[in-house]
Amino acid sequence: MRIGMTYDLRDDYLAAGYGKEETAEFDRLSTIEAIEGAIRNMGHEPQRIGNLMSLVPQLAAGIRWDLVFNIAEGLYGFGRESQVPALLDAYRIPYVFSGPLVQAITLHKGIAKHIVRDCGLATPAFAVITSIADIAAIALPYPLFAKPVAEGTGKGVTPASKISEPGQLRTTCAALLDTFKQPVLVETFLPGREFTVGIVGNGDDVRSIGIMEVVLLDHSEPDIYSYHNKEFYEELVKYRAVDDLEAQAAEALALECYRVLGCCDAARVDLRSDATARPHFIEINPLAGLHPDHSDLCIIATKYGIDYQQLMERIINASIVRHGLAGRG
Repeated sequence: MRIGMTYDLRDDYLAAGYGKEETAEFDRLSTIEAIEGAIRNMGHEPQRIGNLMSLVPQLAAGIRWDLVFNIAEGLYGFGRESQVPALLDAYRIPYVFSGPLVQAITLHKGIAKHIVRDCGLATPAFAVITSIADIAAIALPYPLFAKPVAEGTGKGVTPASKISEPGQLRTTCAALLDTFKQPVLVETFLPGREFTVGIVGNGDDVRSIGIMEVVLLDHSEPDIYSYHNKEFYEELVKYRAVDDLEAQAAEALALECYRVLGCCDAARVDLRSDATARPHFIEINPLAGLHPDHSDLCIIATKYGIDYQQLMERIINASIVRHGLAGRG
């Protein structure tokens, strides 16, 4: 099978003058090489396509693939992760991971939380701030937590994100609105344990591949899994495979959220517990990072005895079955 690969290469954007934080979600060359190798090891023929701007002329030239492995994040707007899958849908080319609707819903953390909450699943009480004037209507108890509504990799999450009083809320929201040019998600700060759950599969075959607790070490930015802590995780963070009752509750919630949000093939769900040890949904990433050594989904897999090749095979085979492509060489 000929499998194309769509992605945003971080080096390309850095060379074009974008900053480190702006490009934090984009992939390293080593990630692309690892995915390419895994596809080839499965007996398929990988072909690098690149980002949206590389995909468009190839489609216009009549180039097609049996399947596209899509991890392109995009750069602008709430639909940035939806652009490549929407274009592939238009050309009726099957692809790995969720479609444009799911990508847009889950990128906007406020919309995702509305759906999760309306389905009766636990998520912290929240408000979405589109302007400073919206702050006056917030009636949530302190402490609060604020972050950009549509960013990943901890972008915009700093010690200032944990907020203890109204003046700080105004200052933090003003800074985030100005820096990221998008609404701010404000939610109740949960003081409990933090988990991330890896999920693979579709329909009745959806399975957790493991539960990992995120433990902040000495000298980390306290209380929050911030951009700084993620960037320097080897010195500041400990990841633990866990299976106690609280972790199992987090896993069950993660699976329910994956299903109600309509994710396909694989995703990673982040959760945090309240003061009573009840896990709550924080966010879901249907385009989870896939660097063999540095990405949370891959770290989870490794901790549960699933090597990188096995993880990639599970994801790609789940997509092949979903698209009815099984048996094609």
